[in-house]
Amino acid sequence: MEEGMKKGTIGVQMMMLKAEIAEHGMYEVLKKLSEMGFHAVEVSQIAMTPDTVCQMQRACKEFGMDIAAMSCAIEPFGIDMGSAFDTLRDDFDKIVADCKAVGCTILRIGMLQFSYATSFEGFIEMAQKLDEYAQRLHEHGIDLYYHAHNFEFALWKKKPILTHMMEQTKYLGFELDSHWMWRGGVNPVDYLHSFKGRVRMQHLKDYRVGFPEKYDLSMGYLVFGAVEEFAEVGEGTLDMPAIIQAGLESGSEYFMIEQDNTYGRNVYESLAISRDNLIKMGYGEWF
Repeated sequence: MEEGMKKGTIGVQMMMLKAEIAEHGMYEVLKKLSEMGFHAVEVSQIAMTPDTVCQMQRACKEFGMDIAAMSCAIEPFGIDMGSAFDTLRDDFDKIVADCKAVGCTILRIGMLQFSYATSFEGFIEMAQKLDEYAQRLHEHGIDLYYHAHNFEFALWKKKPILTHMMEQTKYLGFELDSHWMWRGGVNPVDYLHSFKGRVRMQHLKDYRVGFPEKYDLSMGYLVFGAVEEFAEVGEGTLDMPAIIQAGLESGSEYFMIEQDNTYGRNVYESLAISRDNLIKMGYGEWF
């Protein structure tokens, strides 16, 4: 990174720490992250109980922790997702109050609402419904963001469905992920630029192909998909500095490290690898 260049903030997507939070509590986990040099987090897949909110407030006060984003769903999933989700349909006022309690200005939808995924038109219906909520949240000083995985890169009319979702909404933001963009078949640098002004926050994780010996080769053709792995930043094949720069140029303020699967590695060790590699890349002042 060149000297004097505009800076973003590197933080942690806390979905990967939900087991640690369940065992030790939100405050202790935020304390640990602060000791590791992280001062911004995105809270995901963690129930927003009054006690959890209080622990977050304490961490903000004592460690200067920035609760950059919190998460919710549009409406109940109708199936057990393994986590408690407040929903915009049923818990709108509580969600707004929780965000304001910790000074959070980004609320995110972390997962596709499956009931809308029965057709391409269903995705657009979901996006337009989210756009209505985004307009309401905007009145409270909160931006609503949608996090995409790979489903949203299915082509419709020769364009990724996610592009259609962006083009047919006005207030909704989009949380793009370096790994999922690549795995979805688009160039992350070009795709980030096409979402300029709609990407305050993005996810950083690398992409690698695992060594075949790790997998059951008797599965035959199934193994070819299984060997695609999530990788710590700098431990895969993606040009992470170029992706980060594209995000910065497109309006990204926060760059959240996420590792969906650590493949047996301790979660803090995984975070430290990404942190250290980003520092080596020249982003030490972004922490």
